Amino acid sequence: MAEAEARRKKGSKPGKGKPAPGFPAPVQRAVIETGFIVFLFYSNLLMGEFTRSNGTPGKSLLAALVDIFTAANFAIALVTALIGYLVFEYFRKIL
Repeated sequence: MAEAEARRKKGSKPGKGKPAPGFPAPVQRAVIETGFIVFLFYSNLLMGEFTRSNGTPGKSLLAALVDIFTAANFAIALVTALIGYLVFEYFRKIL
């Protein structure tokens, strides 16, 4: 109880800044960064889908999602995310 009280007074949260058990910190960072790059890829595809179909009335979000979530797009997203991660890691080391 005293340990939790001391932590509360310091303002720190238990486990903050520590990797999840079972995953080393570099692996966690790689998964988070590649996931974010994949998210940016798909959000860009979704925006492009609505821009391209701007003249088509009645284009729904569900139809756009079906158009962009394909195996080919997923493969492209993963490959580019890994390349992006490696480029950022390279710049982290030299800068």
